[in-house]
Amino acid sequence: MEKKTIVRKVILSIKGMVRKVLGVDIVRWKPAIPFRRDRIWYQELQFDFQIKPEEKVLDIGSGPTPFPYATILCERFLGETVHRKGEIVRNDLPMLQADIYALPFSEKSIDFIYCAHVLEHIDNPELACKEIIRVGKRGYLETPNYMKDALFSWAGLMHHRWHTVAVENTLFFFEYTKRQQQGINNSGWSDIIFGDTYHPLQEAFINHQDLFHTMFYWQNDFKIVVYYQKKHD
Repeated sequence: MEKKTIVRKVILSIKGMVRKVLGVDIVRWKPAIPFRRDRIWYQELQFDFQIKPEEKVLDIGSGPTPFPYATILCERFLGETVHRKGEIVRNDLPMLQADIYALPFSEKSIDFIYCAHVLEHIDNPELACKEIIRVGKRGYLETPNYMKDALFSWAGLMHHRWHTVAVENTLFFFEYTKRQQQGINNSGWSDIIFGDTYHPLQEAFINHQDLFHTMFYWQNDFKIVVYYQKKHD
């Protein structure tokens, strides 16, 4: 038997044992959809934003990955914060420093408002949403949902105060309990998802982003329901 054949059989045998014991393959992760930091790739799998070139598009909380159709960017803080990783990217677009509770625009003056991974942090989601409705004609809101925060234990780490559920034209906000913010309190899930070794959960996660986020498209207006926890949970 050739030496190369023997070596190959040994390697395959080792891989088989690892697969049987650990449930993983010793190969680099090559998911069907490449994992990217920007969110537009999975959002456009679910929605056709139908944004026309002449429309005014506001990205609230644009951070390091601005909405590619945005014409105006908006941030409350231009420096580093506990909520944002990476430097702000402007893409040669106008950048406004403004509070989400008091946007410097007249009623229905913005054709489309994009606000992703912002509302889970704020103190008063009802007031913020009412301001978005006042200014915008339509838009898209997104937050990580409870399942994602719990599996990655991100709610406490990333200062998420709320998880959301969208039902038809209503966006429900649920304030986290301290226990919910802890999540599974284990790095095992994130080690698998972001590890270099292939595991089928990686493709399950990356190909089903709609199950790990609340993705809410609205027109004209929408209803807001907020559930607060008691002071001692």
